[in-house]
Amino acid sequence: MSKNIKKIGVLTSGGDSPGMNAAIRSVVRTCAYHNVECIGIYRGYQGMIEGDFKEMGPRSVNNIVNKGGTILKSARSKDFMTVEGRQKAYQNLKNAGVDGLVVIGGDGSFTGAEVFNHEFDFPVMGIPGTIDNDIFGTSHTLGYDTALNTVVEVIDKIRDTASSHNRLFFVEVMGRDAGHIALNAGIGAGAEEILIPEEDLGLERLLESLKKSKASGKSSSIVVIAEGDKIGKNVFELKDYVEANLPEYDVRVSVLGHMQRGGAPSCFDRVLASRLGVKAVESLLEGKTNFMVGLIADKVALTPLEQAIKGHSEIDRELLRVSDIMTT
Repeated sequence: MSKNIKKIGVLTSGGDSPGMNAAIRSVVRTCAYHNVECIGIYRGYQGMIEGDFKEMGPRSVNNIVNKGGTILKSARSKDFMTVEGRQKAYQNLKNAGVDGLVVIGGDGSFTGAEVFNHEFDFPVMGIPGTIDNDIFGTSHTLGYDTALNTVVEVIDKIRDTASSHNRLFFVEVMGRDAGHIALNAGIGAGAEEILIPEEDLGLERLLESLKKSKASGKSSSIVVIAEGDKIGKNVFELKDYVEANLPEYDVRVSVLGHMQRGGAPSCFDRVLASRLGVKAVESLLEGKTNFMVGLIADKVALTPLEQAIKGHSEIDRELLRVSDIMTT
């Protein structure tokens, strides 16, 4: 273990996701296990610039493994995008005796960590926390599994009312640039059609699919749409288009929004957060820096931050095929 790291800082940045608290807990307790001090940094990089730090020990993270959100809060920081802001953050860390940093967040947070590492040669490790699951170098990001379960539960409830009224529901889920939530939740909830940014289904094919569903005897339908899908300008325009072309359908829209980011993390996310937190701290103590810890083939592995940021998280083609078959 490295003798250079005696105190580690931990922060959460970007959008919150279920499992962040479990990751904070893991970082703090792994530090305690290795007799290393731990500092919690509030409000992400903004808190680093303002010196909003708090000493954290094993008992300060009691009863948070089951809580959504983040006890360290999250904030976007324009100041950290400036050299002056990063210089101030670096000075605050040095004044507090912090020797290494664990950043829990998405690609924007990792970009900040990488720049910080290069400018000040400061040891950093990233833990991927975003419900979109759109980070290269890990099969699962923190919060993704919980968000999937939330979406499936909600769609199950929507289906009850859809079938009672013979309605077509467009359910919009999060996923500005990636369709992982829509694809997996759509298959899991038995959606009749799934629209994602990676695949341009096209308006005509959507209409054909809905006509076929109607002709086959389906009295109600659920279409799951990722918010970044390119088929229409937005889900409400899509609704108007379908109603104009298929007047036999009574169409409703349900935008799930931020409910997907909240709630108690699933068991999977709690275990994943615990594993990634241990690996992040122990990697810093081994002298490693500028990596993201992730899950590859169910093993915790390191991916260079630069690759995690620039790499593209591919949609599962096999799942697309399964989706096509299931919507028959």
